[in-house]
Amino acid sequence: MNIDFEYGQGMMSADLPDTTRKFVPGETVADPPYIPTDRLEEATRHAIRNPMGMAPISDLVGAGSRVCIVFPDRVKGGFQETSHRKVAIPILLEECYAAGVRPQDITLICSNGLHRKNTKNEIRAILGDRVFDQFWWSNQIKNHDSEDWEDLVDLGHDELNDHVIMNRTAFEADLTIAVGHTMGNPYGGYSGGYKHVATGITHWRTIAAHHVPDVMHRTDFTPVNSKSLMRRKFDAIGQHMESQMGKPFFLVDAVLDTNARQIAVFAGHGIAMQPASWEVADKRTYVPWAEEPFDVMVFGMPQAFHYGNGHGTNPILILQAIAANVIRHRRVLSDRSVVICSSICNGYFHDEEFTGYRELFDLYQKDYHNTLPDLAEHGEYFCNNEEFIKRYRFNYGYHPYHAFSMVSCGHIAERHCAAIYLVGAYEPGYARAMGMQTRATFEDAFADAKRRYVGPSPRVLALPRTFRTAAVHLTMQHSSPE
Repeated sequence: MNIDFEYGQGMMSADLPDTTRKFVPGETVADPPYIPTDRLEEATRHAIRNPMGMAPISDLVGAGSRVCIVFPDRVKGGFQETSHRKVAIPILLEECYAAGVRPQDITLICSNGLHRKNTKNEIRAILGDRVFDQFWWSNQIKNHDSEDWEDLVDLGHDELNDHVIMNRTAFEADLTIAVGHTMGNPYGGYSGGYKHVATGITHWRTIAAHHVPDVMHRTDFTPVNSKSLMRRKFDAIGQHMESQMGKPFFLVDAVLDTNARQIAVFAGHGIAMQPASWEVADKRTYVPWAEEPFDVMVFGMPQAFHYGNGHGTNPILILQAIAANVIRHRRVLSDRSVVICSSICNGYFHDEEFTGYRELFDLYQKDYHNTLPDLAEHGEYFCNNEEFIKRYRFNYGYHPYHAFSMVSCGHIAERHCAAIYLVGAYEPGYARAMGMQTRATFEDAFADAKRRYVGPSPRVLALPRTFRTAAVHLTMQHSSPE
């Protein structure tokens, strides 16, 4: 069986056994039906006007009220004209205006968290021309800045004793609306809900409460699920924000399909809305498909995806992306499974965007750093590097702590796999320095894996286009979602 996998700017072919099982999200198993385009605005308006667990917008604000609308950055949600952000935000604005809120009392915040700030053109693509032109030129649209203490507020510690620091504009608003997406995510099961605010409008110290080895290397983190300590931390942080604000977030989340189309839309208080959105999302996200556990998982990665250009060539992010697939699909993998992945791995870190990654990679090569978790102790130092912080604040670079959260994820691949092969690397030393084995082709790697790890007749899972589609979480047939 010949299958093409993502590889740099193109594809790489692999000759795999005829017994290989191939899975492509939305194709191998169809997604649940999405809301037809001609009913999308109606369905979104109905959810917003009938929020779960709290009053409608018309009862929450009036003349003189300040409203903050928080929306996700370019990493999630799509840019099409019918995207959730482009449909929901104009309706939310209409509801605010009808209640007496003035346009000048509304602020829109891109919840980029520790991701790089979004450019003007990216913000326009996310929001659409109408909303962008109404609010951009009056400086009412801004990226969250987790290092701007004039626009942060320290809320002390939550019930799990995690330090909660959040965006001041969102904190001080009379109504804070968060427009998010319920999509399968290796970090705690789903995006959206309280995860959106707990990561998108906070400080690196708050994110360091959960994106760390002590949380991510627990047995309740892998395979992915919505009952892990990480998920409990998201909820505790979000609910602590609400208790300190004295009011709940008004959450508006869409369950999305493979093509970022809305399957359903939910609005209201997170305690009521989040479980309801998960119940619908489970039908698309947790796919009971595998008949037997797989011994080999094969996929490829392009140079640019998810976090940006360089994700598939930056060695730390290569391993993180591999680990993300392990986290998602661990339920269908055997105990000594092998991963084979293609990447050009050409030494392109994209230093301008991925702040501190090269320096952290170099640090890993020396000073007794034998495993990736050994690097965690350097987080404070990197986050007090003034040059790194300036790159994040003023030059569209990721926050330096982002690299540490990716390192914590990457180690999961080592913990759960017998071996990880990277094939087709231009500069294979980068992959070997992250603990991967390197071969020139899929066939070379597969032959070596059979000889050393999985025997002559392994069960093979192929995931073509895995980083160009919205992933699912594969499970065994006849199993429960989590």
